Amino acid sequence: MKIINLNPADEIGASSWFVDIGGHRLLMDAGTHPKREGNDSLPLYNLVKKEDVDAVVLSHCHHDHVGSLPVALRHFPKAHVLMTELSYFILERVLHNSVNVMRRQREELGIREYPLFTHDEVDEIAPLFQGFRSNREIEWAALHKTRSGKPSPTLEFYDAGHTLGAAGVMVRAPRETLFFTGDVSFHDQTLLKGARFEDVRADVLIMETTRGTRATPKGFTRAAELERLTESIIRVLRRKGSVLIPTFALGRTQEILAHLALEMRAGRLKRQPIYIGGLGRVFTEIYDLQAHRTHRQHSGLKLTEALELQVLEKGQPEKIRLGGGKIFVVTAGMMSENTAAHELAVRMAGDKNHGIFFAGYADPSTPGGRFKASKLNVPFIFSPSVGEVVRRCEMEDFDLSAHANREELVDFVGEVEPRAVVLGHGDPAARTWFEKQIHARWPKIKVFQPKPGETMTI
Repeated sequence: MKIINLNPADEIGASSWFVDIGGHRLLMDAGTHPKREGNDSLPLYNLVKKEDVDAVVLSHCHHDHVGSLPVALRHFPKAHVLMTELSYFILERVLHNSVNVMRRQREELGIREYPLFTHDEVDEIAPLFQGFRSNREIEWAALHKTRSGKPSPTLEFYDAGHTLGAAGVMVRAPRETLFFTGDVSFHDQTLLKGARFEDVRADVLIMETTRGTRATPKGFTRAAELERLTESIIRVLRRKGSVLIPTFALGRTQEILAHLALEMRAGRLKRQPIYIGGLGRVFTEIYDLQAHRTHRQHSGLKLTEALELQVLEKGQPEKIRLGGGKIFVVTAGMMSENTAAHELAVRMAGDKNHGIFFAGYADPSTPGGRFKASKLNVPFIFSPSVGEVVRRCEMEDFDLSAHANREELVDFVGEVEPRAVVLGHGDPAARTWFEKQIHARWPKIKVFQPKPGETMTI
């Protein structure tokens, strides 16, 4: 088995793995690096551009896992694109939105390489997309001609609990097996239930390590974090301030909306409009429409019916009246420039009545990360376009991650019983923590931390 790490950086970046197993070739994920721009954000496709790839397999539809798919298919035009049926309903919308964002960044930031692909290109590759139910073994032979008479490997998707459609991927060849976790959550969220990775066994495990530097505090519970969030929202609304929760449009937005809907149903929060972004509204509707296909809680809860959702129009975040107690659940989760979250944060930061509440990870180098690290009444540089800001508003950070805790992932290694573990999708310190833990508990398991572009033969 040959595996190449195509992530262009030695950190969480553009998820993409080239796998040669049983004489067949796969591309696992085709992401973009969230902190890089233009061609610099792409996986290292040049390393494998001469390979005859059978299929591109997608774990889920976040940009760092699918954002460069059209570019990948220029290199591998014969490859089919395989994903879960729930991701199938989402993928085209994600890619078309990427085109819109890249066009805007070309105009506003002068990034001449953008867009990396066009709306027409997304439409042209869409017929290659194929969605499959979880826990169904897919024979590649039904999709591709076998190579030199070699038996075709199979694929099987396992619900990963991370976001709608997210899956771990089992690859079975006649003599060896590989399991790719993608991004996984073993704990239940407000809507989505935890991963169904029971009875997974594989020779090689490619595993995410996102939270490798974050120990789970003793006595931590998600329920307590949600209670703390509700109490914080109530506190801000009582003083007639507004609440901003910056979120990712797919996944985190719907989980936060579900919590708000349940608290309003219980009478703890008053019923009032919730302001969201347009893409967040699109994905929320898909969550509602596909509830019957989803391994989730509150399957009868339709967010678009339970909540009065108001989509913020272009320019509205800069002028909407903030007094009177409004709730904003808007993109972007890291407060990137020229987003609703960025503009609202600038306006709310200086008013002690408002509250800005983070419900997930924000990279320290982003505006959101800098806002998280800010001190009350102490100036800090928020973003290049805004410069210095003084935070006087209330700010809290809530651990409502859709990623597995590191202790859960180490235990999962013991359940899989692999001969080798390949660590990815994490910073160097996170991967190193996992390597030490695995070596201490299972000395015979080989552990790899591949550098960008590194090839492993296992």
